[in-house]
Amino acid sequence: MKLLRTPDERFENLLDFPFEPHYVEIDEIRIHYVDEGPRDGEIILLMHGEPSWSYLYRHMIPPLVEAGYRTVAPDLVGFGRSNKPAETSDHTYRKHVEWMTKLVKEVDLQKITLFCQDWGSLIGLRVAIENQERFSRIFLTNGGLPNGSRDPLPAFLMWREMSLSMPKFSLKTVMQGGTHGKLSKDIIKGYEAPFPDESYKAGPRIMPSLVPVSTDDPEHQNNIDAFRKFKEWNIPFITAFSDKDALSRGGERVWQKYAPGAKGQKHTTIKDAGHFVQEEKGSELAKVLIQFMKDNSI
Repeated sequence: MKLLRTPDERFENLLDFPFEPHYVEIDEIRIHYVDEGPRDGEIILLMHGEPSWSYLYRHMIPPLVEAGYRTVAPDLVGFGRSNKPAETSDHTYRKHVEWMTKLVKEVDLQKITLFCQDWGSLIGLRVAIENQERFSRIFLTNGGLPNGSRDPLPAFLMWREMSLSMPKFSLKTVMQGGTHGKLSKDIIKGYEAPFPDESYKAGPRIMPSLVPVSTDDPEHQNNIDAFRKFKEWNIPFITAFSDKDALSRGGERVWQKYAPGAKGQKHTTIKDAGHFVQEEKGSELAKVLIQFMKDNSI
């Protein structure tokens, strides 16, 4: 596997992102993670999706740390400051689950509250259900665990096709589209930092095509099995989807209905936010997360 490493200077002086980098080597891949807050604090694991990276959580990390939590935000392989496999064929759903599982074990994260969105949920929910002894709570926004049994939303199919067909994969187009065009040049610079040119973008290009959209998908049965286990796992589970996300609209209902730990939780809808809700409403999400943890103390 050919691995690319984004030059460190690309990450200098990014807006509102003063966090020190941390690295762990997994299967000869250097994976980056933010690790802020007290070492003995309860652990919050912030899982990003595609094509973002831990920069997406810059508005959430400070209030979570101020509240006394150790806040860990890894960059998926192929994203952020993590190494980038050069070929789209180097990426599979299963590999990403395995890489993040190994990171959780290598850093020895315990009693984790998982906060996940987009691919962060497809991967994070699998990591959690396959390592239940390490997790204490689940917070889901704008994501889920698709298995291909139901037809995907038209907006997702359009995005899936566009991600492969764009001559140049435009981080600006994607991030502006998922936030209703609210992002400044400095913020776009932050999201574009990991990708100096097209050769670094194999991950962003292929990830939409790895979402199970049919029963022939190699992860179809694994996600069915995972969801079945979630129906039996009584872990505190809350949803906070945004109201303007065409990619995940309505996805919270299945979790509210079938996850035992979702009963009686203060599920909410984040108003006036698109797919990248952490970018638009990070401070609000942090408040909801902190209250959820207080309401479900361990």
